[in-house]
Amino acid sequence: MRTYRNRQSAFTLVEILIVVIILGILAAIVIPQFTNASQDARKNSLTSQLQTIRSQLELYKLQHKDQLPLTFQTDGSKATWAEMTKQTDADHVNYVAGTSTSGPFGPYLQQDPVNSLNNVVGLFVQQGDVTLGGASPAAATDGWVLNRDNGKCWATSSKGGFIYNESDANDPNNDK
Repeated sequence: MRTYRNRQSAFTLVEILIVVIILGILAAIVIPQFTNASQDARKNSLTSQLQTIRSQLELYKLQHKDQLPLTFQTDGSKATWAEMTKQTDADHVNYVAGTSTSGPFGPYLQQDPVNSLNNVVGLFVQQGDVTLGGASPAAATDGWVLNRDNGKCWATSSKGGFIYNESDANDPNNDK
């Protein structure tokens, strides 16, 4: 004759502790990756902004006799994005419908671009190119640097001390 035992199955304390430890290890691995996700998103947004600004500067030059906005033509100065956010004619004059024969151009940007790494709008104009990842000629209050000779534009790093290295988003100077 067979006897049947009523066996209750349950997890032992050791089994529960092992599962909790494994979950803790997995959390320790995964959580730091999420904390970097927002900074990575800001860097990707900045790269996209740079592409937009560069293409709009080229379009502006094309429609304005191969010249940049007048406020961008003084070396070593702070400039505003005003001409890029308004309609102008080919001679850089603010366009008012019915008063200009050259036709309206722009606006090229909806608003002043904000550097997504440091939340700064300012634009520093200089003569000559910069080195990606190198020291910024601009002040910490400038989010952008522009070469007035060729219209190239770059962003500044998180704290404004360096030029954002868009070819290497992991460059340590991007966070300085």
